[in-house]
Amino acid sequence: MTLYIDPPTWPGHGRMWSHLVSDVSFEELHAFAASIGAPPRAFERDHYDIPSDRYADAVAAGAVEVGSKELLRRLTKAGLRRPKGRPVA
Repeated sequence: MTLYIDPPTWPGHGRMWSHLVSDVSFEELHAFAASIGAPPRAFERDHYDIPSDRYADAVAAGAVEVGSKELLRRLTKAGLRRPKGRPVA
C-alpha cells in the first residue's frame, strides 16, 4: 500500500493544504484517509485535501512525501486522475 502526499503549499480557507492520493485504488485511499482521521468531506474527485497541521500525521502513518508534479504523474499513470469538469463514474 503506497499513498502519496505533496507539500502543504495550496492556500484555501485561511490555511495551507496538501493533496493525498493513492496510485492503487480509491478504496485504498479512503481506508488510509479514515485511518488518519480525514473526514469524508475532505475527498475531492481523486484526492483528499489535508491541512498543513495534519501533514506530519499522514507521513507518520506511511504516506510518501513527493512533489506536486510527481504526485500528479503517479495519479495519472495509475488511471485515477479525475480532472474538474469530467464526470465521476
